[in-house]
Amino acid sequence: MNYILKYIDVNTRLFFRKLVAFLNSKIETRTFMILASLIVGILTGIAAAILKDFVGFLEEKPQIYFDHLGIGFILPFFPLIGILLSTLIVTIFFKGELSKGLSNLIYQIVRKASDVPKEDIVSHYITSGVSVGFGGSAGLEAPIVITGAAIGSNISKGLKFNYKIRTLLLASGSAAGISAIFNSPIAGVIFAIEVMMPEFSIPSFIPLLIASATAAVVSRFLYSGQIFYLVTEGWALNAVPFYAILGILCGIISLYYIKATFYIESYFEKIKKKRSKILIGGTILCILVFILPPLYGEGYISVKYLLAGQYTKILPPQVAFNFINQNLLLIIVAALIIITKVFATTLTISSGGNGGLIAPSLFSGAFAGFFLAHLMSFLGIAQLNHANFIVVGMAGILSGMMHAPLTGIFLGAEVTGGYKLIVPFMIVTALSYFISRYFHAESIYTEPLTKKGIKFRSEKEKSFIRNIQVRDILESNFVTVHPNMTLREIMDKIIHSKRNLFPVVDGNDVLLGIITMDDIREVMLNTDVYDVILAYEIMNTHFHSIDINIDLNHALEKFEENNVWNLAVTNNGKYIGFISKSNIFNKYLASWAQQQTEDI
Repeated sequence: MNYILKYIDVNTRLFFRKLVAFLNSKIETRTFMILASLIVGILTGIAAAILKDFVGFLEEKPQIYFDHLGIGFILPFFPLIGILLSTLIVTIFFKGELSKGLSNLIYQIVRKASDVPKEDIVSHYITSGVSVGFGGSAGLEAPIVITGAAIGSNISKGLKFNYKIRTLLLASGSAAGISAIFNSPIAGVIFAIEVMMPEFSIPSFIPLLIASATAAVVSRFLYSGQIFYLVTEGWALNAVPFYAILGILCGIISLYYIKATFYIESYFEKIKKKRSKILIGGTILCILVFILPPLYGEGYISVKYLLAGQYTKILPPQVAFNFINQNLLLIIVAALIIITKVFATTLTISSGGNGGLIAPSLFSGAFAGFFLAHLMSFLGIAQLNHANFIVVGMAGILSGMMHAPLTGIFLGAEVTGGYKLIVPFMIVTALSYFISRYFHAESIYTEPLTKKGIKFRSEKEKSFIRNIQVRDILESNFVTVHPNMTLREIMDKIIHSKRNLFPVVDGNDVLLGIITMDDIREVMLNTDVYDVILAYEIMNTHFHSIDINIDLNHALEKFEENNVWNLAVTNNGKYIGFISKSNIFNKYLASWAQQQTEDI
């Protein structure tokens, strides 16, 4: 049986390769790329529709079943079950490894030549469905974006497209993911441009538009309906100052969310045992959901209650509020939900579950808008249109957390149908973005990369990295040292060398260690030991090396991961020299200066 399956698999791949070769010979690359983006859109749209159906089933059916049995009280414990299932799936089927969040996807664009592992097509898909479906306080958008990106990346690899087209199809898959999950094709395209590929050209729009529109059509066909419905006659001029206040509030909340997210994540990173992570994070999450039920799952049902004016449905059923004014209680509960949502989301993801941050940002923004509007009404300051502020607040938090104001505007408008509120959208998203970026330069997605020293590169930098090889920046004029050399012999070499780094190699040119001035500083003034101490006794064996044939991108990654200034270079295991950050920088400056001269 295994032989038959292997035979079928081999023949399938051969047929596919022949088909690709035939199409390449008959169809222009640009046309081929557009057809590929269409396929990406269709596949991502189908994936999103199935995921939404699956999560909808998990959210509704168990609740109905357990309510019928009279044991509905166990529902607050479901998030813990979802986290446990997600962890088991990753451990059993994906070797215990799952890089979560869009930060990792951006990293794959910047450092992995847009090469997304094919496992990502299903790993995030399944784990997020289980996590969110069982009440994990996160969203589905990041996993479906990663799924779409993985589809785009792997299709482009199968079609033998280059890095540039592969990145474009990856971004097309991301756009299709947002478009399909929210039925928002414009926001999908804007998201891909703002978040995934800040540097783009006008021709890039075509595949993005095709993939995004196709995914929206497929998703709507398979899963009809809009997430939210907004009934509004527009915005009032006298409400503009309050929209400005909302923008400032959203900026402050966004800052709080970014800081709190990384603080909680850093705490859980210190917990090494998976069992402890699940128990601690899952238990706290269940307690939060029990106290504040709107934190359960994506929370969209609570946003719908707010838009419909059914405010009391967000109140915890266990609270006896006879002793307090109901409007004041609504304000207090809304504030508590805003404060605790970031804990619920980060606990879901950090303790073993999976999910995205866009849905939590929309949820929190809706409650921020409701909080401000209801507070103004309660204090008698102004009677504001609650629905308008709820919708605009959604865009405000999204803009502040992701540093993507255009995505906030169009996603907010598309998921609610609130195009009449474009001006309030612009005010709130702009202010939220400004405040968040002013006090925290990086978004919630780029912050993890910045900590590693990784940023999006300009087109000149990308071109430089693609055109320069390790051998072009190799420095080989280092004085080598034999492991049995005495310190006196080493000192003689140091005196006649302009370098402060000396590789220790054996008779076969294998690098054994490195000696620097720091290694001999304590003994260099003691001439009594010059003939006693040998090189292998003082050399540093904790060095990092690369092969001369690797891509410069991988060398840069090695520099960043290990925080070193020099890397040893080997060829078939034999030492041949070093590359340094300073030499790469000097080479880049020379390349940039030459480009400037050519432009003039």
